[in-house]
Amino acid sequence: MTEQGPAETNYSPSRYRTPDGAPADIVMFTITSTARKTAMKSLPERRLEVLLIQRKSWPFAGRWALPGGFSKESETLLESAKRELEEETGVGDVHIEYFSAYSTPGRDPRGWIISHAFVALVHEQYLAERRAADDAADVRLFPVDEALRMELAFDHREIIADALEQIRRKMMTTTIAKEFLPEEFTIGELYQVIQAVVPSFAESNFIRKITSTRSRQGIIEEVKDRDGEPKLSNRYSQRAAQLYRFTDYAPALSIYG
Repeated sequence: MTEQGPAETNYSPSRYRTPDGAPADIVMFTITSTARKTAMKSLPERRLEVLLIQRKSWPFAGRWALPGGFSKESETLLESAKRELEEETGVGDVHIEYFSAYSTPGRDPRGWIISHAFVALVHEQYLAERRAADDAADVRLFPVDEALRMELAFDHREIIADALEQIRRKMMTTTIAKEFLPEEFTIGELYQVIQAVVPSFAESNFIRKITSTRSRQGIIEEVKDRDGEPKLSNRYSQRAAQLYRFTDYAPALSIYG
């Protein structure tokens, strides 16, 4: 028999108040792409949007909210987040990351509820089969700026705002932009994807910096044709533009200068 020390024998769960629930809430961002109605060739309109559900039951019945729900004793928070996301929206098989806990007293009328928030920025193809299910009356994508003006359930507007800062940092410090681009792309396409997530990102000096061997450190490279000449594209413009592709380089700091 293993001998127990004083600290083990004196512990009793009844001495401590435990939360009334530990739900997981998921902030699912995507960049939608819509062709512009114009006779001239132009880049599609790209917009950052967030997935919301309309709640069916109390509290906040009828209001829009983040997908999510209570965790079970038999699962981790990550497992519960993935389960709730699929149960409420039909979205599965996506990579989500934990980013923060929300514990402001009174944030949930059901009691002392500490929410654990997860975030993802995924290609819109992963949301193509979304459907309302379980506790959701409806599920839709909303432009992020519109969602932040809405009267959402709980403190979900705060959670979305915090998650937005998270993915903006990720857009500027990783090559996640490649998830929203073809394998070969123009500088204009890359810039547009970045600005969809980080509107304040300035075009000034961007082309010079990203195409400079010294500054890009091997993050992107020019695409050549079979003869070793620069490969060009005019799919979105009258004038042909140089094509680029991402390399396997993994930056540690901001990659766009």
